Amino acid sequence: MTDRPPAVEIVAAGNEVLLGDVLDTNTNWLCRQITALGGQVRRTVLVRDDVSAIADEVRAAVARRPALLLTVGGLGPTNDDTTLAGVAAGVGRPLELHPEAERMVADKYAEFASRGFVPFAEMNEARRKMAVLPRGARPLINPIGGAPAVLLEIDATAIVSLPGVPEELYAIVEESMNDILGRIFASAYYEQRVLVVGLQDESAIADILAKAETTHPRVYIKSRAVVMGPDRVLHVTLSARGADKVALDALLTAPERDITQDVGAAGYAVRRESRSE
Repeated sequence: MTDRPPAVEIVAAGNEVLLGDVLDTNTNWLCRQITALGGQVRRTVLVRDDVSAIADEVRAAVARRPALLLTVGGLGPTNDDTTLAGVAAGVGRPLELHPEAERMVADKYAEFASRGFVPFAEMNEARRKMAVLPRGARPLINPIGGAPAVLLEIDATAIVSLPGVPEELYAIVEESMNDILGRIFASAYYEQRVLVVGLQDESAIADILAKAETTHPRVYIKSRAVVMGPDRVLHVTLSARGADKVALDALLTAPERDITQDVGAAGYAVRRESRSE
């Protein structure tokens, strides 16, 4: 495809994930959200809760100039929550207490204490740690948890550090990042169509798909075997990105028509997957 969607990279940190104790569902969820917005996740990486390891990944990512760099995990109050220190080191900024972030953390813990979620409301050093941000960063509201998310803009890249608790991460992306995501992805659209082919062997239609790829180079075409009950079928996915929804629809309609006609002529049943499937 020749369209250049906004590029996104993800750096997830977590010893517990690398030990196999926790499954990283956050990266998968973020990839799906970014793709639906019209962006392109071009790289993800999982590292230990280590300042140097995080700094290396952040430094390298910023050098590649993605529109958005997301870090996941490591924003909490304990010593192994090192992501913001890693981000600061990666961009060459010092860490400093941010007054607005400190107020946000204090307000959250006062609320938690009033609801009986925590044993006391007062700030301590562990809680204050969550308000120590890289210089030039600003906090983003965490609607659920105590640690705010953090936005730091470096040249053309917006770095957003998100907590690792899935419910908190989802809420921040959906409620606190509208302005950021709108600015980055405002003119980008993504659409995907799936054709279901009554066939067990991908090689039987490989030449048809290769022809469609050559004829329609701006559309990504991929076949995948899927087990559905007792029958094995193929899903042929067609996807594209663009700045105009009408043009994007036309872009996908042509290869969908060609593949449907050619697969049908080869003697295999084919239909578009309904949204409810």
